[in-house]
Amino acid sequence: MISAVGNRLSRIVTRTGDLGTTGLADGSRVSKGDPRIAAMGDVDELNCTLGQLLAQPLPARLRELLVSIQHDLFDLGGELAIPGSVIMDESHVTCLERLVEEFNQDLPPLREFVLPGGGSAAAACHLARAVCRRAERSVWALHESDAVNPRSGAYLNRLSDLLFVVARLLARAEGSEVTWDRSRPGSRSVE
Repeated sequence: MISAVGNRLSRIVTRTGDLGTTGLADGSRVSKGDPRIAAMGDVDELNCTLGQLLAQPLPARLRELLVSIQHDLFDLGGELAIPGSVIMDESHVTCLERLVEEFNQDLPPLREFVLPGGGSAAAACHLARAVCRRAERSVWALHESDAVNPRSGAYLNRLSDLLFVVARLLARAEGSEVTWDRSRPGSRSVE
């Protein structure tokens, strides 16, 4: 568990990273090119893209859900910042699974791939989904060289599923869901 620290960010410019290293929450220093830092950065970027999505007009329930997920992502980032710590558990993963099922139940089945885009909210959600997939890949890449809680990778996997379903809901609400048309003029088959 990460404890609260008073005045944690009272000094923003520290110069401690000027030589290419950065500090982890356990006090150790690692290269800014370390896979752990890449994973932490990708999770942070994912949280930022959710912030962009939250800047759009959204239904209240979805807004509350996304803010809750942002808190989860801070927990996940904290877990990554303290090697060996475990914050994310199976309940985080199953909660997202239930939400995916709930939100997907009223959507028509897909017969083709969905093009990322739609209205501004749907497009922001698709971007968050793509960044989430990258964060997931980074966490699993870190896992290849250093122990990482596997529930964190599973959480990101379910979150990308949820963001896909939410993007579809938003696009349909905006009247703008577009699927890939493989038969359009000039289309080529991949062989």
